[in-house]
Amino acid sequence: MLIIDGKKVSLDLKNELKASVETCQAQTGKVPGLTVIIVGHDPASQVYVRNKAKTCKEIGMISTVIEMAADTTEKDLLDTIHRLNNDPAVHGILVQQPLPKQIDEFAVTLAIDPSKDVDGFHPENLGRLVMGHLDKCFVSCTPYGILELLGRYKIETKGKHCVVVGRSNIVGKPMANLMLQKLEATNCTVTICHSATKNIPFYTRQADILIAAIGKAGFITADMVKPGVVVIDVGINRIEDPSTKSGYRLVGDVDFEGVSAVASAMTPVPGGVGPMTIAMLLKNTLQSFQRKNDL
Repeated sequence: MLIIDGKKVSLDLKNELKASVETCQAQTGKVPGLTVIIVGHDPASQVYVRNKAKTCKEIGMISTVIEMAADTTEKDLLDTIHRLNNDPAVHGILVQQPLPKQIDEFAVTLAIDPSKDVDGFHPENLGRLVMGHLDKCFVSCTPYGILELLGRYKIETKGKHCVVVGRSNIVGKPMANLMLQKLEATNCTVTICHSATKNIPFYTRQADILIAAIGKAGFITADMVKPGVVVIDVGINRIEDPSTKSGYRLVGDVDFEGVSAVASAMTPVPGGVGPMTIAMLLKNTLQSFQRKNDL
């Protein structure tokens, strides 16, 4: 079975992005800038933000982190976003979620200029994705990363049946729409399964490509897939493991041990889809810079 190594691909991609940033600087005298806003002190969010800032700097981009108090008002956050929308040195704006309960996440999403929405969450970017205008939008980073993995590993997709398990706005819906597009790494027939789907194994057993993004540890088992399936596991779940130093370990939505005996190719957890997400965020930021500067 082929292991689809997101760690390796993301490293290759970061090296390519670094070279592109150097070219941009030589052509324009400027480099792309990403600003991340974090509201409150959620420990997991702080780790994500630190990793994004670190990787950003490694490839030569300008990274700015704006930390706001947990009791920040929605108006103050929106005012900060509007200021960044008008700052020509900022090419990507990301507001780390989750947000405190006094702030409407959708209002925040709408406030970000679609041309700087490198998370790909704005309705304008999602609409352009659905219509197939991928050169004029930003694709949500996790689905975009999966597309990159499929392309780099030359996974045959044309005419294949892709089953997406999960319908979130961040992964499931954009992923399904991406796999429908007439692209070299997509062009599939797509089925979406979710919490209200009856007899999910009926659909997953038909999949040539199975993308699991349901948020349940080990949900997809060997009896739910057909031989030769390509499995992309988006899930990151903590389960207790007394044998580890931390007392837990990370597993995906797929039972790796069982399914790997049946699949032809599969992403591991960790080290599969996860590392791609930050890499694609930086790729989106570079694209924003290139579009602004007609490169």
